[in-house]
Amino acid sequence: MKTLNFNHLRYFWAVAHEASLTRAAERLNLSQSALSVQIQKLEYQIGHMLFDRVGKRLVLTEAGQIALDYADTVFQAGDELLSTLDGRPLANRQVLRVGALTTLSRNFQLQFLRPLVGRADVELIVRSGTIRDLLAQLEAHSIDVVLSNSAAPRDARASFRNHLLDQQPISLVGRPRPGPRTFRFPEDLRHEPILLPSLDSDIRVGFDRLLELAGIRPIILAEVDDMAMLRLLAREREGVTLVPPIVVFDELEAGTLVEHCRIPQLTERFYAITQKRRFPNRLLGDLLERSAPAGTALADD
Repeated sequence: MKTLNFNHLRYFWAVAHEASLTRAAERLNLSQSALSVQIQKLEYQIGHMLFDRVGKRLVLTEAGQIALDYADTVFQAGDELLSTLDGRPLANRQVLRVGALTTLSRNFQLQFLRPLVGRADVELIVRSGTIRDLLAQLEAHSIDVVLSNSAAPRDARASFRNHLLDQQPISLVGRPRPGPRTFRFPEDLRHEPILLPSLDSDIRVGFDRLLELAGIRPIILAEVDDMAMLRLLAREREGVTLVPPIVVFDELEAGTLVEHCRIPQLTERFYAITQKRRFPNRLLGDLLERSAPAGTALADD
């Protein structure tokens, strides 16, 4: 039966946190060659490579990220022991690292993560960024999943999987208006000013196509790539705003905004992008099972 050498594990733990053999060797008062040998012994012992060398940088492999999570837990145990004996017990925690597109609806993010929010045994780490940066972090195993409103591109080099979580309708929303008159789409957009997502948005592309076919040039108040800002502007400005209702869910519930019309030709898809792994995160697996739309496969690829 294999037994773990905790000295080797501590050396690995130091190198992983420093992301540098040189700095870790200085911290541990060892030579770089001696420290490298200790890491190699641990890799041989567990049967997996823990680091890839990218240029001059050490990057954790998938097995290395998992080993680091466990090493963090192991070396936190001493602190937990002291805290428990001092009357301040700490709970062991599982970690889920989530990357979310900067412009993605905060309401959607919360809806996806809600089963884990508030759990004492779970640590949630949420990072925002561009799709390019987040996919790079996913490849490097520094995050477990990317939340996006567009699928990851097919790439023979990267094994991304696109899990369809939800498909939301697109609506025109705005402040409540007196009288019973129904909003006529697209005719009323000849004179009604509108707030729109930026041209980078998939729903904007579809919306522009519909208006072009109808021969309408809209009066654009603003173009915004951040859904949180679009939500704020929808509350402050006259006219209508093109959004998925989930973005302004709280305002619709409170009556601050109302849905003037739904555009059946447009929808927005929300994805959880993962990478095929030998050691999947169980917390993520549970979330994906909960969030998969009824009657659909877990992934669309």
